[in-house]
Amino acid sequence: MSAKELETINIGIVGHIDHGKTTLLQKLTGKWASQHSQELKRGITIKLGYADINLYKDKNGYNTKSGEAVRHVSFVDAPGHEMLMATMLSGAAIIDAAILVVSAQEGIKPQTREHLMALQAKQIKDLIVVQNKIDLVDKNQALKSYKEIKELLKGKYDNAQIIPVSAQQEVNIDKIYEAIANIKVEDRKENDKPFFVVARSFDINKPGTKPEDLHGTVLGGTLKRGKIKVGDEIEMKPGITIKEANQIKYKSLNAKVLKLFKGSKEVQELTPGGSMSIETSLDMSIGKNDALAGNVLSIKDYLPEAATQFKIKYNLFPEVFGIGTSTKVEPLKASEPLLLSINTSMTIGVIKRIQKNEAELILKVPIVFFKGDNVAISRNMAGHWRLIGWGEVV
Repeated sequence: MSAKELETINIGIVGHIDHGKTTLLQKLTGKWASQHSQELKRGITIKLGYADINLYKDKNGYNTKSGEAVRHVSFVDAPGHEMLMATMLSGAAIIDAAILVVSAQEGIKPQTREHLMALQAKQIKDLIVVQNKIDLVDKNQALKSYKEIKELLKGKYDNAQIIPVSAQQEVNIDKIYEAIANIKVEDRKENDKPFFVVARSFDINKPGTKPEDLHGTVLGGTLKRGKIKVGDEIEMKPGITIKEANQIKYKSLNAKVLKLFKGSKEVQELTPGGSMSIETSLDMSIGKNDALAGNVLSIKDYLPEAATQFKIKYNLFPEVFGIGTSTKVEPLKASEPLLLSINTSMTIGVIKRIQKNEAELILKVPIVFFKGDNVAISRNMAGHWRLIGWGEVV
């Protein structure tokens, strides 16, 4: 059975920078994420790592080589460093479930807590916790680490499976496959109008390419609902910035779909789930260096206009992590600037008014949104944006 026919699930791998995420991903997929992505094979540098596998089941359990094909899995390796939290939030916007990696040797770090908060803020329901590096600790330390993880998950992800693993020694990798295979995927809404969120954009042409061999801008991201076919006419918003009479305006983009890729496989049609890319008829200069990241696309005349203000119903976390110690989250204040993450887009919103747990915000960069869309909220604390809560558009 091909990857195209299999149900696809996007799994984010998150956690503190030194807890073994990329090594774990290499053991799960057989490839370093930065080498396996179709985009990087073409010499492109991106911020999120990608790798994909087919999952099979035989008499010995789950594997990536033989047996009955179960599902196609697309992994997204999110950066663990605190300075790349915005990238991690964009990664969370394109995943169905997550693996949180916690080192049994080092235990829970501020970034571990912050990444868990990000998954909550982005409303990721399914979580697998990998207690990694168990080969480097004794039984007592492993048990202590396990109890700390259980305490961390309490009231947030009480049903999350915790799997003791040594990625280096390949211990319990098959248990992770089994946990992934058992995740239930929500209705993909394939019959709805298509809605694609752009996490990356790039020019894949190498210097010296002949004009007749040039490729258009490539968009990387995921299809949240609907279908996209080769030859479709698409529209992207908010589009590109243009300057008119000393004012910055946004112009939506129209293009034709030239090629489609699901993971590294070329396909004629995209259905929801998995990391994917779209080669468009747009000039390659428009999309280079992730210039179109944060855009959304659909068929022509479906997307609402990009807006410069909206109202959200919000919830704040009791405390914020990521700065060495935990700090109490103070209430939102009128005129306060916040960093808002919606789908893969980021914008600064200044609070116009607050009433109970609803806030109206003026946006610095316009965004496209639908009622009910999820919003992650960050506040500037000591020069860094820190995740403090989440909300939904009302």
